[in-house]
Amino acid sequence: MRRPCKHPTPSARGFRHGAADLCLREVGDLLPRRFARRAAASEDLVMRLRIHRKLNRHTGCVNTVGFNADGDTLLSGSDDLTVMLWDWDTGAVKLQFDSGHGDNVFQARFMPYTNDQTIVTCAADGEVRLAKIADGGDVSTTLLGDHMGRVHKLAIEPGSPYIFYSCGEDGLVQHFDLRTNTATKLFLCRNSLSKSRPSSHVCLNAITMDPRNPNLVAVGGSNCYAHVYDIRKYKWDGSCDFGYPSDCYCPPHLIDNRRVGITGLAFSHQSELLISYNDENIYLFPKNGGLGPDPKASAKLETNKGSKLSTDTSREAVDRLAPQIYVGHRNCQTVKGVTFIGPNHEYVASGSDCGRLFIWRKRDGKFLRAMEGDECIVNCIEPHPHTITIASSGIDNDVKIWTPSATERAPLVNVDEVILEHQLSSLSILTFFNLLCIYLSYIFMLFW
Repeated sequence: MRRPCKHPTPSARGFRHGAADLCLREVGDLLPRRFARRAAASEDLVMRLRIHRKLNRHTGCVNTVGFNADGDTLLSGSDDLTVMLWDWDTGAVKLQFDSGHGDNVFQARFMPYTNDQTIVTCAADGEVRLAKIADGGDVSTTLLGDHMGRVHKLAIEPGSPYIFYSCGEDGLVQHFDLRTNTATKLFLCRNSLSKSRPSSHVCLNAITMDPRNPNLVAVGGSNCYAHVYDIRKYKWDGSCDFGYPSDCYCPPHLIDNRRVGITGLAFSHQSELLISYNDENIYLFPKNGGLGPDPKASAKLETNKGSKLSTDTSREAVDRLAPQIYVGHRNCQTVKGVTFIGPNHEYVASGSDCGRLFIWRKRDGKFLRAMEGDECIVNCIEPHPHTITIASSGIDNDVKIWTPSATERAPLVNVDEVILEHQLSSLSILTFFNLLCIYLSYIFMLFW
């Protein structure tokens, strides 16, 4: 008689060796599917990541990479205005075509359930375009809509071959439906959430959709708040004032901070929201962990509660507001994305100004890897849909493919040493510019 499957406690899971899991699977105490997912999320695989191949055919910075649903094709777009489809395992180019854009391609994505024949792109020229691949390999591109400023990101509705959204530096969020090839202007994201006074718009860098609730769209840009909008509140006849978020996310210490902005957003499979700030860190908020539609009022309310309630209660309120933090990378010079890695999003990954890929354990923020990925800056990291394989790109003209093929585990890196290295690098750059200014002033005085 087969024994029932027993699922170990989280604490036990953390200390079990992979061989023990294999034994449990063989005797029927661990379901094969659960074993496969747990093995794919193994920290040992993360520690063995190394460069498998460099895809080097672009002639400009590669600003976007993305796998198809099957995971056998990689899509890339570049400053050279071309889009390429790769067999990433062999390094062969399956297809290359002109995007139709007049400036740097910032993002290119396959539409789901289109047999990889439909691709949407956005770029620095403010345009959102559609590329259709015919059976013979011919590609036609069409303008779907535009923004008054650069368009950094698109968000594809999960499971839909027709619906996606764009955000631009003009603060506008647009809805696209490929069944009609129409663009609908939804709203302007504004700095002030008050309905009583006008406000300037937020220059948007990032947009993402909750995979468990595609009605929720999060956007972020040139202020400290990630704004979440509920699409169900939009009236397609224009009769509803939809330009105000249903929720806002921000670490308590950054509320109303005008020095920081958001460069990257990502929703996990558990509806957690991951936010990457320029000149700051990365933060993970739990589901429904926002500050509400008016974050300043919420923060003020929590402060007042803390002064009236017991110490334990106020500490609980602070813990609810405090997100998980990921430190060590440097995000100052470019618009960097942020993403999850693993079948259940067990890890967090980001590029850095130091040319490395950084990987942290999601649940506790433990720093795991800092991998050399670019001569200058890593901007994009894209996980494979099924395995611990990563595509990365940045200022270099190539795409790096990372697989867990190293024979030895990577040594642990001290995150404090990495931070100190960044500080010394910033100090040396600042010193150089100060000396340059002094030298130029001296030359100016000599020839005046």
